[in-house]
Amino acid sequence: QAAHESANTLNMTLLAGTNFVLHAAGWLEGGLVSSYEKFMIDQDQLGMMQKMAEGVDLSENAQALDAIREVGPGSHYLGCAHTQANFQTAFYRSPLADNNSFEQWEIEGEKRIEQRANALARSWLEHYEAPYLDPAIDEALKDYIAKRKDSMPDAFT
Repeated sequence: QAAHESANTLNMTLLAGTNFVLHAAGWLEGGLVSSYEKFMIDQDQLGMMQKMAEGVDLSENAQALDAIREVGPGSHYLGCAHTQANFQTAFYRSPLADNNSFEQWEIEGEKRIEQRANALARSWLEHYEAPYLDPAIDEALKDYIAKRKDSMPDAFT
């Protein structure tokens, strides 16, 4: 239910013309709690919306005019050069959606989106590499944090 409501809220936000949303992913209970799974589901929805926000591409390539000329009526486009050149980037491909048949989904363990989101979040965390930070900048930041903490009343430390 929360994922569905979140998707609707994000859709309405995009359609309203908003181009920056500060708290768009992972929040539950009005920001009192967060969830790795919901974060992954929300970022997936945001990826779809980003693709939608790009608008309709009316270029000759996007409209597949070469493919239409190549294939003609009464056949399929799967093997034509245009499809082969564009199929990986033409659409948003969700890392979470399961587009298999119901039978295949059952065979593969009946994993709900929350389970797939959890696995993806764990993978991201396991493979995270901290970006390089100059040791002098790191030390300056640590000193600043320590000074700020020392300047606060004991109740905040």
